[in-house]
Amino acid sequence: MTVDRTDTTDSTAVTAAPAKNTAAPAPPRRRRNWAPVLFLLPFFIPFVLFTLVPVGYAFYQSLLRTERTGGTFGRRTTVFAGLDQYGEVFGDAEFLGSVGRVLLFGLVQIPVMLLLALVLALLLDSTVARLKRFFRIAYFVPYGIPGVIAALMWAFLYDPRLSPVVDLLDRAGSAPDFLGSSMMLWSIGNIVTWTYTGYNMLIIYAALQAVPSDVYEAARMDGAGEATIARRIKVPILRPALILTGVFSIIGTLQLFTEPQVLRSISTSVTSTYTPNLAAYSLASSDNYSEAAAMSVTLALATFVLSFGFLKLTGRKGES
Repeated sequence: MTVDRTDTTDSTAVTAAPAKNTAAPAPPRRRRNWAPVLFLLPFFIPFVLFTLVPVGYAFYQSLLRTERTGGTFGRRTTVFAGLDQYGEVFGDAEFLGSVGRVLLFGLVQIPVMLLLALVLALLLDSTVARLKRFFRIAYFVPYGIPGVIAALMWAFLYDPRLSPVVDLLDRAGSAPDFLGSSMMLWSIGNIVTWTYTGYNMLIIYAALQAVPSDVYEAARMDGAGEATIARRIKVPILRPALILTGVFSIIGTLQLFTEPQVLRSISTSVTSTYTPNLAAYSLASSDNYSEAAAMSVTLALATFVLSFGFLKLTGRKGES
């Protein structure tokens, strides 16, 4: 008798394992990248200590006023004056005249200086230029001379009693008075242009060196000459460098101090309020620290506004 054997399944049902919690795991926390902060610290710390802190302290000083109680020889006390010092600054005709003077100076001197720097950089970058290293150093040397020394040297060349240049011009029938009131501003402009043209030229020339030579080779293969390459390719590429040097020049113009201070010792055309910086220095020298601080803060704000406005203006022109 044959017995059929069949596979039988266990009657016990296999129960499914209980479902686990399917909630998504929390995303890993991003690690902060402190590298940019560390690279900015060498700039940020001196900027805070030597720019923001002095400006903040000057603003605090500008809110105070020193008064003398008990007559001329009485005790001096410092009282809170609010914004009264700023009212006196904006009502000072001599200070406003000095601001107008440096603005006129900048409108003429800055374009002339940057144009000379641009031309020198383009000449150095041309294919026909020789002795490039020598001329780079020669153009940069005036910037390496301390400002006081440069001003003294030019004062010697301006003084009609000592200058061989003035003597030669006098013999030729032209005797300009470089230290007179009508020419003093442009005599200072000549010193500033001589000093900083090479510095700005180096910035512009460095920007030219970053341009791949293939761009110029392609233009030459299309038949463009050196003048066309300079006008159509190099100058547009140099726009950021020109904006940078323009901002530096605006800041330097509003801080004009060394040259008029040196020339003041040999010419009566330079007064104690010839430039805003000189006016603030003269007030501080006469123990009027509060109004000098107000002038300094006003000058710092004017520098910021003009520099930022120049950046915005050039930025809009670049986008159009």
